[in-house]
Parts: sequence; C-alpha cells; structure tokens
Amino acid sequence: MLTGKQKRHLRSLAHHLDPIFQVGKGGVNDQLIRHIEEALEVRELIKVSVLNNCLEDSDDVATVLADRSGAELVQRIGKTIVLYKESKENKQIVLP
Repeated sequence: MLTGKQKRHLRSLAHHLDPIFQVGKGGVNDQLIRHIEEALEVRELIKVSVLNNCLEDSDDVATVLADRSGAELVQRIGKTIVLYKESKENKQIVLP
C-alpha cells in the first residue's frame, strides 16, 4: 500500500508519460493483463487510457487492472489510469 507522499511522487513522475496501453470495446482480458504485467516489470510506472468505445466504467477498469496485475493504482483522471508495481529485476524508481 502506497502512502500519500509516495503517490504524489509517482504522480509527478507519471505526468510526462504517454499511455502505452488502450482499453477499448474488448474490455479487460487476459492478454491485456499479461502485457501490462510485462510492461510493469520493465518500466514500473505506466499509463493506460480507456477509449470512448469501452463499455465498462473507467473506475471499474482501473480497479480490475490493478487487482489482476498485482499493481498499485496511483491515479485515475478521466479516462487515464496510472499504475505502479515495484520491479523485481529492473528497479528504477526510489520511493520516498
């Protein structure tokens, strides 16, 4: 569980990132989760955007992505989700 100070730090790092995944009308599936887990292992911090044609609510998508990938939900603004998971082999981000 992240503290408020840690979330603030991660939000500042994520500000300049572009979303690398998009959730569309197919919704959240196993393949998307697997790709997100792989990206989190390499990058630790990623953005995911929820497209307008997605049938699910972006709050629900954020919760499901965080739960199924084992990541922490840092932030959700509109249709953009920021996820963080500490890398086992490629640790880059030092939390305060």
